[in-house]
Amino acid sequence: MDLPLLLAKGDEDAARCIRLTTKDLSPKLAEGLTKPRGYRLIVEPERITVCGFDERGVGQGCYYIEDLMNLREGPFLQEQDTLREPIFSPRMIHSGWGIDQFPDQHLNAIAHAGMDAILVFVKGPDMTTTGYLDLNNLVDRAAHFGVDVYLYSYLKSRRHPDDPDAEAYYESTYGALMRACPGAKGIVFVGESCEFPSKDQNTTGRLRGEPSPDGKPDNRRSPGWWPCYDYPEWLNMVKGILRKHNPDLDVVFWTYNWGWAPEENRVALIHSLPTDISLQATFEMFENIEKNGIVTRCVDYTASFEGPGVYFRSEAEAAHERGIPLYTMSNTGGLSWDIGVIPYEPIPFQWERRYRALLNAHENWGLVGLMESHHYGWWPSVVNEMAKWAYWSPSALPEEMAPKLAERDFGPEGAPLAVEAWRAWSEAIRDYVPTNEDQYGPFRVGPAYPLVLHEDVEFPSAPYAHFGARILKTMYGSHRIEDVPAEIELLERMRDRWQEGVALLEQAIERAPERKRPEAERMLGLGRFIRNCVQTTINTKRWLLLKKRLEAEPEQADAILDEMVALAEAEIASAEATIPLVEADSRLGWEPSMEYMCDREHLEWKIAQVRRVIEEEIPALRGG
Repeated sequence: MDLPLLLAKGDEDAARCIRLTTKDLSPKLAEGLTKPRGYRLIVEPERITVCGFDERGVGQGCYYIEDLMNLREGPFLQEQDTLREPIFSPRMIHSGWGIDQFPDQHLNAIAHAGMDAILVFVKGPDMTTTGYLDLNNLVDRAAHFGVDVYLYSYLKSRRHPDDPDAEAYYESTYGALMRACPGAKGIVFVGESCEFPSKDQNTTGRLRGEPSPDGKPDNRRSPGWWPCYDYPEWLNMVKGILRKHNPDLDVVFWTYNWGWAPEENRVALIHSLPTDISLQATFEMFENIEKNGIVTRCVDYTASFEGPGVYFRSEAEAAHERGIPLYTMSNTGGLSWDIGVIPYEPIPFQWERRYRALLNAHENWGLVGLMESHHYGWWPSVVNEMAKWAYWSPSALPEEMAPKLAERDFGPEGAPLAVEAWRAWSEAIRDYVPTNEDQYGPFRVGPAYPLVLHEDVEFPSAPYAHFGARILKTMYGSHRIEDVPAEIELLERMRDRWQEGVALLEQAIERAPERKRPEAERMLGLGRFIRNCVQTTINTKRWLLLKKRLEAEPEQADAILDEMVALAEAEIASAEATIPLVEADSRLGWEPSMEYMCDREHLEWKIAQVRRVIEEEIPALRGG
């Protein structure tokens, strides 16, 4: 705003300045501040004062001044005396820059967004899933921005606590990790990454992928996918070793992998856990959601159902009874697995429904911590700005903030139309179908997803990608083929409602001041890209139904193949229309763990693949 400010030590009674202080230095000013990162903002005619509970609170108070001035679009503040404190801590986030990549610019943006912790995948001292990383350097740099570091464990656990060499083994793994990085704030354990050779008879007792000693098939799950009765033994041993080197370490135990299991077994485990750890349960997973006469099970993350699910509720109640600090995987960094290659889901009023549910969980069960993304990361957007407003007390939800933020970004004439566009998208997402087949299929890579006839194809991906195409299935199927027509109806309704939002945003941009249009155009491109992703999923489901008809009605082969050609041509046209969108915004078509999966190169690959189906595979099936 063209106002250079000098940061310097000064007189506490100086005028015409912004005074920064802390509870320790100014205890009278800090009366009422009870939480780390909280602050008091006093705006008077001749001076502005920010008094933080701690230094991080001072930082957040300064960011709040920025937020207020950005809403005013000028260096003006109303006179006020405001005390604000965070509702949730930690607010953990993975990198949206690249897997385990946190340059200072990204850390700065994370701090400004109100988050206070980052997550790093670790396989050992200074070793992540992508190779070497100086963890202590990251801890120091993150602390400079008021951000903590949580280690997301990928270490193998090959000993049962009863094994005679178990303590020495875990000292050589987890102990070595903590000795090398004593400044970490916490460590996250999740079943699939921390499973150990449990003695629970409901499991194989072996880590996933390890062969049976007798070579016979064993249909039981590996211990990472069951609430094993001896997890408390394992936690107590590992926790003791970790805290020898970091007494205040936050040990987070996440029940993601067995939320499907009987409530009796899950709750029994929680009632036997130590109470000096934190329990994390995913907010919406494993819920049976009824839409359009069918039941869809949410087997992974989705924003289409605000939650909480039955699984979360049961574990939250048990944790509250035990006095165990409760965290949840909330995805409120702005993204879930609904669509895999976008920066965020522009559905603020649907996110508001989740914010409200999370705030209720805070009141009812003591929910205190959030994991706000997985490896798909976080990207600055108006959506996580709204989360920041919602997660501080006093809380301001999107219904209040959306018009203000829209006016900032679209101007007074464009703002009402932008809000209506967000409202249309927020309703459209409620018709999304969160099936495993779709989230590991067309919704994962959007319009680059192939149409396969009989022979599976290898989807190209970067050799250095954390996952690449390993988390994508190109031979599309359905575990309940009878549900597909109803799923198509839902997605057609979603597409049409989404297109209404696109049309409204186009009008908003036409009325926006010229200087605001470039950034607004990026949101419009995102909206169009999501619409095309929905259309690809619809076309993929129609393609599946035609393949089934081709098998069941061979006498109608030529007519069915004609329909398939027309559908394939339409999908080619959709892919072609997506190329300008990804060329205009390099963040579209990319995801940190997969790298680029829907850029020009992949879209052209898909177009060529579908052309081969039309010109070579389909003619070979014709009767004449």
